Amino acid sequence: MATIQDADEKQQAVLPEAVICEDKSSDSVESAGWTVEEETVVRRKLDRQLVPMVTILYLLCFLDRINIGNARIQGMTEDLNLIGYRFNIATSIFYVVYLFVEVPSNILLKRIGPRWYIPSLVFGFGVVSIATAFVRTYEQLIGVRVLLGVFEGGTFPGIAFFLSSFYKREELYFRVGIYVSSASLAGAFGGLLAAGFSQIPEWGVAGSRLHTWRNIFFFEGIITIIAAAVAPFVLPQTPETSKNLTARERWIAGERIRLEHKASAHGKVELRHIKRAVTNINNYVCAAGFFFINITVQGLSVFLPTILTEIGYRSLTAQYYSVPVYVAASLIAIAVGYISDKTRQRGIYLALFTFLGITGFGLLRWGTGSHLKYAAVYLCAVGAFPGGPGFLSWGINNAAGPSVRAVSSGYIVSLGTAGGILAVWAYLPSDGPNFPIGHSINFAAQVVALFLSTFGILYCLRENRIRARGGRDNRLVGLTEEEKADLGYRHPDFRYIT
Repeated sequence: MATIQDADEKQQAVLPEAVICEDKSSDSVESAGWTVEEETVVRRKLDRQLVPMVTILYLLCFLDRINIGNARIQGMTEDLNLIGYRFNIATSIFYVVYLFVEVPSNILLKRIGPRWYIPSLVFGFGVVSIATAFVRTYEQLIGVRVLLGVFEGGTFPGIAFFLSSFYKREELYFRVGIYVSSASLAGAFGGLLAAGFSQIPEWGVAGSRLHTWRNIFFFEGIITIIAAAVAPFVLPQTPETSKNLTARERWIAGERIRLEHKASAHGKVELRHIKRAVTNINNYVCAAGFFFINITVQGLSVFLPTILTEIGYRSLTAQYYSVPVYVAASLIAIAVGYISDKTRQRGIYLALFTFLGITGFGLLRWGTGSHLKYAAVYLCAVGAFPGGPGFLSWGINNAAGPSVRAVSSGYIVSLGTAGGILAVWAYLPSDGPNFPIGHSINFAAQVVALFLSTFGILYCLRENRIRARGGRDNRLVGLTEEEKADLGYRHPDFRYIT
């Protein structure tokens, strides 16, 4: 079955991935050896196997990261003497470690494989969350936040690369959008779980009594470890090893990705792949966009309970009021991903949704009244949360070959994660209760994200026009067929998704 190959497929074998992606006719699919209906069945089976599991894993990843914001208003500040800027330092140190881990982690993932590597990262940050429940000093808190950054740093880009190994370019944003939207759900569940766990009466042995904020870290860590133990029995190593598929379906699952990427999924990451990833202009547009969107996403995730408290809601009420904000943001982000994949457009949706964020932070900065500001929080979240999966998917879509995608996904997230460092310094204690500086920084970030989205669209359109008229054909001169196929996004026949 695996030897099926006709003349059309042989001709496609030397073309880069985008050429295959642009041909969406049923005839082209059937000429590869399967029907559209068969491919749809395979894709839906993979959806049921992969998407729920990775969504749960990233939800727990984000939950274990942001629960420090919930713990802060449940007594952590007083117990650990987080005076001055100590909370901001403890939060930002996580992102410093996080951004240095992402690219090396994805290279390891490419070498080891996702089935055990991704769950091992989840297990690691679950253990760290439990350990956080027992910290007694500010210095110990810094230590566990460093360890949390080590384990969580590879999770986000790792899952993105993992999904890109199972789905075509026009299928990816919707799936990435679902799992990244679990960050929104983590905010919702975080508020509910924090409210529930903090009400558990004090318990434990002498010298290690757990209560209020300590319960939040402990029980959420236990849940994370359980999920990590289940994951290896659900996640396949490759499309060809999925136990949810029949033998023919496994062949289709692997072959359709091989035909699109025109590179072996099992190839190692080499120096040329790293160079190609770090010299791709589109990667920098997406990384910069991810950076400025991340200022809002990470800032809201950590400081939303504090913002709601300062608006006038009590600590427990603030936890509950944060839930619908995250649910709304999650649903909108998933819907945007679905529409974006159907229309094969990225930049236009990223640009349009920044207007919601701009409006929301404008109201928070210059508006008055608790009801108006609470409504503004919705605009901020709904406007910003689709941006994370959008910019990441855009970057992965315009990177060619599994090895280049592995580096690109880690590289984009690494540069973008620096936005999280700025986010935790945007909302300082001295800036409360109205946080004019923090809201102004986020307002400006949304404006810059708008310009980056627009520039990205124009750049991709310009490159596609140049290539359509033969302006990049000189790159093929003197190359063998194998070298031409290895050009990736630099191949004259490659077309960027806009």
